[in-house]
Amino acid sequence: MLTLKGSMTTGAQLDYADILQQIQSEIPVEFGKGHVADYIEALARIDPRKFGMAVCSVTGEEWSCGDADECFSIQSISKVFTLLLAIQEVGADALWMRVGREPSGSAFNSLVLLEAEKGFPRNPFINAGALVVTDCIVEHSAHPSRRILSWVCELAGNPGLRIDEEVAQSEARTGFRNAAIANFLKSHGNLHSDVDLVLDAYFRQCAIAMSCRDLARAFLPLANRGVAPKTGKVIMPWDRARRVNSLMLTCGLYDGVGNFAFRVGIPAKSGVGGGIVAVIPGELSVCVWSPELDEAGNSLAGTKALERFTDLTGLSVF
Repeated sequence: MLTLKGSMTTGAQLDYADILQQIQSEIPVEFGKGHVADYIEALARIDPRKFGMAVCSVTGEEWSCGDADECFSIQSISKVFTLLLAIQEVGADALWMRVGREPSGSAFNSLVLLEAEKGFPRNPFINAGALVVTDCIVEHSAHPSRRILSWVCELAGNPGLRIDEEVAQSEARTGFRNAAIANFLKSHGNLHSDVDLVLDAYFRQCAIAMSCRDLARAFLPLANRGVAPKTGKVIMPWDRARRVNSLMLTCGLYDGVGNFAFRVGIPAKSGVGGGIVAVIPGELSVCVWSPELDEAGNSLAGTKALERFTDLTGLSVF
């Protein structure tokens, strides 16, 4: 069993239910400090005071608080799912010939680095890199959106997950910068499929609706050396899980990743829907949702909640 470290009594067992309740009681002071992703019409209407959190251990236990079972738009969290699927489809070597593995230091939808580096995205979690990853799936599937959703359902153990069509259409209506990125990639030969097909699949993957509990369950193989704890099924080789975790640690929160690593200290991936999913390898996965974002596009209250989680548990990769 885990033992408490740091500021808590050594030798006592962690009580995740109490820890989550304490975090939930502290979070309301953070409301009003950020802003929802109002550039996506469907997300602009989300109640900014929503808050949910779920923890799943590699031994099969689960804890939650607040709005942990309410579905929300996962947005860029989907980039982890498509990365895993694309590596499975085309192989790691083929993928990394088209996408880098370095932090960007720029906004997630920036064109600046992409132009300077001639259509070679810095990493798979900025929009340019994610579009290349999605392109790998589009190339190998007659129905890419269906394939991606099926993969996510498998990871989460929930066949009832769906794509929020309103969100997908809202993104398509306003996704001019993503269209520019996709066309720029195409001009450099780093987008093989039709631009419109890739954009459609990308907007729809971002519009998948999941709860904190769904997401924490879906990320469990990354915390458990590639194995789904409940079924024992090997979802990915252990070294792939390790490497994806390393990418989340260094690139998972855009140009806010350094501050997140300093404050929280665990691999994570965020989305502008307000979700952040994180893993502590060998121990657990944890997801938090709070729609208000900071300037980097990461959940403001969600980051604080995860900071408090690692403070109160003493769990970190450092």
